[in-house]
Amino acid sequence: MMAERQLTPIQRFFGGLAEYAFESRLGVADPPLVEYMADLLTRFIQSDAIFAIRNLTGRRVDEVVDMLAEAQCRVGTARRDIHRHIGDFTLFWTGVYPEALLRLRGTDRKDYLVDYCVQGKRAYRIASTIPTSDDDAENEVLERLSHEFDVCVRGLGEMRREWERRDPGEAARLLWLN
Repeated sequence: MMAERQLTPIQRFFGGLAEYAFESRLGVADPPLVEYMADLLTRFIQSDAIFAIRNLTGRRVDEVVDMLAEAQCRVGTARRDIHRHIGDFTLFWTGVYPEALLRLRGTDRKDYLVDYCVQGKRAYRIASTIPTSDDDAENEVLERLSHEFDVCVRGLGEMRREWERRDPGEAARLLWLN
């Protein structure tokens, strides 16, 4: 029997939102995918996680075009991790904060012509094909993310609407408990 992991208050908060949004609102009953969405938001609470990719000189990479270039310079799990991050990055901004896309893809940015949905789907697909030493469960979720990207965008939007509908201070309070 597998031991249940201990969840922090913010993980429980996002887990509940994910279950509500995906299962109740969208009819998506896929526990590993729903858990991935909750974990994504939990990880991306920290802006350092959103902008985790660094180039070979250590400079922060904050545009998808540059992340793609970094992925081409890497092999194995490092390449897989960057493609997974590109998927997470594009899914997060497209699903949770679509209004930020105007700035992220502004005319003064390299990402001006980048379609975040297309690149996110592609990145998850590539990440899912790079073998890891772990079991294949995560690769299966990444493959589903590549196919269900648009559904996940809608689900993340539902999650945001729900947390904004609730007591606005609840998420902030949970961050302090995390």
